[in-house]
Amino acid sequence: MSKKINISGFRHLYPFKSHYMNLKGLKYHFIDEGAGDPVVMIHGNPTWSFYYRELIRELSTHYRAIAVDHIGCGLSDKPDKNGYDYRLKSRVDDIEAMFDHLKLSEGVTLILHDWGGMIGMAYALRHPKRISRIVIMNTAGFFPPGKKRLPFRLRLVRNIRPFATLAVLGFNLFAYSALFMASYKGLSKDVKSGLISPYNCWKNRIATLCFVQDIPVGKNDPSYALVKHVDENLHKLGVIPMLICWGKHDFVFDVSYLAEWQRRFPEAEVNLLSDAGHYVLEDEPKKVCLLVKDFLTRHPV
Repeated sequence: MSKKINISGFRHLYPFKSHYMNLKGLKYHFIDEGAGDPVVMIHGNPTWSFYYRELIRELSTHYRAIAVDHIGCGLSDKPDKNGYDYRLKSRVDDIEAMFDHLKLSEGVTLILHDWGGMIGMAYALRHPKRISRIVIMNTAGFFPPGKKRLPFRLRLVRNIRPFATLAVLGFNLFAYSALFMASYKGLSKDVKSGLISPYNCWKNRIATLCFVQDIPVGKNDPSYALVKHVDENLHKLGVIPMLICWGKHDFVFDVSYLAEWQRRFPEAEVNLLSDAGHYVLEDEPKKVCLLVKDFLTRHPV
């Protein structure tokens, strides 16, 4: 049974008006603040638009700051698998529908984190002329570099279904453990509440499980072909100005992933933040906001 999400305890951190669009009968939530060149922020797992709150606040004074909640995440609807397939292609289709709904046809900046990297890059390859700037934060747009394997915790959740169902859906271990493992500096009580609140019952945790189980490792996995397409065509986005803000202490997207981004995009502006982990925007919000604002100023649409 679904449980209502209570945001009153962290509303002071997330004081934005909610917007919804109808996505094939599902409510798709997004934040749309400010005016000017559009900046679209795409989150990963197990975060939601709350993760981008500082950037929304800072950028909305001069730009149109848009942050989505994927289906199953944040304040969007959380259907079971009969109502939504929770695959990468559907995520990209959803972003495409949102762009069309908001009439975002040119001059868009993408800000991407975690799963948002693959989703956003797949969208950018569909519509490269719509994208004018890209900001990357601890994510991938390619298969794991070299001979890297998934960390043990992710392999456990991905491959052992009975364990994953009980651990992730029953005990919320994926989202809960991220509160302690994804930040290098540690999170306040209110921030922890904000990050985890949408995942407050068994039914509302389906996306946190499905994201992990959709990670393709073999050719027969449903999302393998799309990831392969992005991996092989990523170079086509090389003409777009790119900023990379990378938390050094990330146990999944470690510095080998950063090195792969640099190999593929040697012209990208790179900032390795030594006091940040996977949740780079939680650990270094002021630094990241300043870097992004400066980057946008120096690369006008």
